[in-house]
Parts: sequence; C-alpha cells; structure tokens
Amino acid sequence: MSKRVPPKIGTVVKIEMSGNRYNAIDSKGNKLTSYIRTGTRKGAYMKGMALECREGAGGRIYWWKVPMEKFGTISHVPEAPSEVEVPDGHEAIVNFINESYSLKPKGLVMKELKWKYLIRSAVRGKNIMMTGQAGCGKTMAAKSLVNALDRPDFYFNLGATQDPRASLIGNVHFDKDKGTFFSESLFVKAIQTENAVILLDELTRAHPDAWNILMTVLDQGQRYLRLDEADGQQTIKVAEGVTFIATANIGNEYTATRQLDKALMDRFTVIEMDILTDEEELGLLNYMFPSVEESELKNISSITHLTRVEAQTDNPRITSGVSTRTSVEIAGLLFDGFSLMEAADITIYPQYDATGGVDSERTFVKQIVQKFVSDGSEEELFTDHEIDGDNN
Repeated sequence: MSKRVPPKIGTVVKIEMSGNRYNAIDSKGNKLTSYIRTGTRKGAYMKGMALECREGAGGRIYWWKVPMEKFGTISHVPEAPSEVEVPDGHEAIVNFINESYSLKPKGLVMKELKWKYLIRSAVRGKNIMMTGQAGCGKTMAAKSLVNALDRPDFYFNLGATQDPRASLIGNVHFDKDKGTFFSESLFVKAIQTENAVILLDELTRAHPDAWNILMTVLDQGQRYLRLDEADGQQTIKVAEGVTFIATANIGNEYTATRQLDKALMDRFTVIEMDILTDEEELGLLNYMFPSVEESELKNISSITHLTRVEAQTDNPRITSGVSTRTSVEIAGLLFDGFSLMEAADITIYPQYDATGGVDSERTFVKQIVQKFVSDGSEEELFTDHEIDGDNN
C-alpha cells in the first residue's frame, strides 16, 4: 500500500466536484482532499479559486484562496498517491485491512481495532452504523473513511428532513410547457453511483417514513428503491459497491430522537465510537492547534473531563458532559484570540439549563470553568439575575 505523504508548503490545488464532494487535486493529479476541510474546499470552489498550502504562526498549516491562474505554475508538490486501490482476492484484502491504520488521519482519534473494523465493513459492502454521544466524532470517522478509500460520497441529514419522500425519492412538479413531471431526488442518483459511500446522518432523528423507504434499500437481499408503493411501479436498484453509513445518537438523554426499529437496526453493522480520555483529547487539541499554549489546552481538556465524570455519577448535577466537538471549538476560539472565559460563555454555558439560579446546571458548570480561568479579568462569575434565580 502506498504511504500517504502530507502536502508541502506552497502546494496549490484546484477543487473539482464529484457527486456532492469537493475534491482537491494538485497539478500532478494527486488527490489531497483529506488534508483540507470541507468548508475550505467548498468556499474555494464556489468562488472559482485555487488553494495554496501555507504555514502560519507556530507552524500551523492552513490553506489560502489564491487565483486559479496560480494552479499549475507551482512545481513544489508532494509525491502522494492519487488514490487508494482496494485489492481483489481474499489474501490481498486481508493485508489491506491489516495495513489500513496508516490511512487514518491524525486528527481522528479512533482505536486501531475499530478503524480496521470500519475499513473491513466498507470493503465488504456492509451497512455501517456509527453510534456514540453527540460530538464524539461519528461523522468525522465516516468522512475519514470516504477520504481513505477515495470513493464518491453523498451526504444526507435525515434529522433535518421534513418530507422524507421528497428527499429520498423525489417530487412531482407542474410546468405550463412540460405539464406534470417527476423529478428524482439526489438520493436516487446517489444509490446508482457505483462504489459510492452514502452518509445517512442523524438516523435516530429521522421520520419513521424515512425508515420505511430505506428498508429495501438497506436489505442485502433486496437493495432497491421503489419510486411508488403501488404494485408494478418502477424500482431503482442499488449500484454495485455502494456502502451506507448511518450515524445515530442512542440514549434517553437525547431529545427529538426515536428508538430505531429493530428490523432497521439488523441491517447495520454497529460501531460504537469511544469517548476520548482527557489525555487523548489533549493530544487531539495539540495536533489541531499547535500554536495554542499547552497549558490552555490542558485547561480545556480538564474542564471537559470533569463535566463528563459528573454526568456519569449516580446523582449528577448536569445531564451531559462537554463534547469533543465543543472542546475543538473552544481551542479554535483561543487560537483566534478569545479568552477561556469568553470561549466558555459562547460555547459551553448555553448548553446547560439556567433554571434554579445558583443551584442550576449552568452555575455548576461555571464553577468548574472558574477553576481554570486565569486571564486576569474582573468579570463576575454570576450575574445578579442568576443569583436571584431569574432566567429572563
């Protein structure tokens, strides 16, 4: 298997669309998609610009939009493989799976066994369900798999779908010239794309009608989508090599979620994402924000750890701990010049109920944060409204 080589400073890439994925391609045809955030790639594509790899303060690597004319004029490019070939034959596939941990991006903290299981499930065409607490890295793991295998991918947030039939099948429209006609959804196109990886995000928040539509699509013995429930109506077969990855928050602490139908659950291989230890979380923050003082990153890690420990006690004073997603956001705010107190005020406190004044969840979390605040500010920890129990 080819070894991934990170891009060098000065590398310029252009962005191309594949399905609904924004691929980053250098002047030699190498794909560098996994090194650049989706939002950065999409932003450059929408503006018709290229991206240049640059080094900022503290050695932080970032990608800067540059005129498209600069693409192809830079010879300073990495010797990275253009794509990852999944081999044929049982022995070759076993070797590929065993060596696949080198494909995992450093920014994803995931145990080797679970990463290999994720790769194996995709290579063998299994439907995969990523479970775990909100913000633990489920979606990131799924997108990392897409980048590792270099497959076309499609993303559908089922939790935000108001009309499952329109989102997964399509709509009937009327045009004064064309008359009545049927318009297929993007999902119909996705399932007909060979070797596509289709991400079904927030499956536990989806309407049961969406589950019913997906039943035959996910069934290994059927693998088709019926455009209409009436007998004899057209069906769309799922293309060869298509892999479905669903993410789900399972537990009573999540509002607006539904208990998944057992028949639907049986169609998935389940991979549970681990909650990071404070050491693992600190390592992740150090990797993502090397120019932020390590003592500040340790404070973030300690705050999140204490909230998670409290949420797991027999008589917790808070319903949930701070997620890894929130920790990363806090570190990003510190990188951009915010203080820890300011970052907590923006990202952490709104997640907790302020009802009850000094006895509220929010007050308890503020007390935890205050132990690690040393910015010299004279800002009061609690307002008069909070002390009086007034939430207005």
